[in-house]
Amino acid sequence: MASVTDGALASPVRDRVAAGTFRPVWIVLAAVGSVHLLGVRLPTTAQYGLLLGTVLLLGLPHGALDHLTLPRARDEPVTLRGIGIFSVAYLAVAGAYGIAWLVAPAASFAGFVLLTWFHWGQGDRAHLALATDAAHLEDPWVSRLTLLVRGGLPMVVPLLAFPEQYRSVTTTVVGLFDPGGGHWLAPAFDPSTRIAVGVGFGLATVGTLLAGHYVAGDRRGWRIDAVETGLLWAFFATVPPILAIGVYFAVWHSLRHLARLVAIDETASTALTEGATGRLLARVGTGALPMTVGALALFGAIAVVVPNEPGSLAGVGGVYLVLLAVLTLPHAGVVTVLDRVQRVV
Repeated sequence: MASVTDGALASPVRDRVAAGTFRPVWIVLAAVGSVHLLGVRLPTTAQYGLLLGTVLLLGLPHGALDHLTLPRARDEPVTLRGIGIFSVAYLAVAGAYGIAWLVAPAASFAGFVLLTWFHWGQGDRAHLALATDAAHLEDPWVSRLTLLVRGGLPMVVPLLAFPEQYRSVTTTVVGLFDPGGGHWLAPAFDPSTRIAVGVGFGLATVGTLLAGHYVAGDRRGWRIDAVETGLLWAFFATVPPILAIGVYFAVWHSLRHLARLVAIDETASTALTEGATGRLLARVGTGALPMTVGALALFGAIAVVVPNEPGSLAGVGGVYLVLLAVLTLPHAGVVTVLDRVQRVV
């Protein structure tokens, strides 16, 4: 494994990325969690509304630069031919997963959870590697375990803390294709299963942090990792899953990925270091616009194709989750290659 520091960002960009994606993001999650500890609750419809807001607010756009990502990371020219070939392959992978949802929706939902687990874990690992010293991630096993734990926090902790809401989301999404079809997923919500998963994941969390500390000592990257891991445990154990995922997806995962993409785009990174916010937003927005429009068209197509029409805001939210699923598969493939180009793994 190459040293993660080999792919670290140039110092001025790294400082800007760290300043905008560590403490400010922590404050947002801590504030939302604190409000819920005080007993304030948003109606479920409002929670789904916030989740759907990520269609345009960071969520969908964060993957809408995929067609530009690898050429920029490799310092290669972006060509229409290259974009065309990329788009055909991207849609083929997304389409194959879309067909899988029609054939086996419950298995596809379980696959979506596992895929998101991996992808969000790789995103957090890369952010630590590129925006901090991340000395502990130079150990291959600590690196893999960090991906496992960081990606598992949004997937596992809500199951432990809010099993009925987790089950409701599962039923809603799978029910778009096959009402009652998710019955074989029911054992995941049994108390005995949740206890076993909770103990196992808790031990994995502690063990990973201890191993990272042993490898790297009390370095800044490890300290940030430990703080964020504790914060995410508390956040997902406190905030209902729909709202928690909506906030995390936009403010944590998507924002950090966009910061990573800004860092490999010379025009955008220059605007970032100069504090030219308008120029930066214009650069990112222009690049993301075509694929965002395409994703919105796909959103509408999925809503038409699903056998059972979504009859509520929750149902529309379920369609959106299916859209995210089919787009996450090729998107995660792009990010996996990006990790290798930047020598994160």
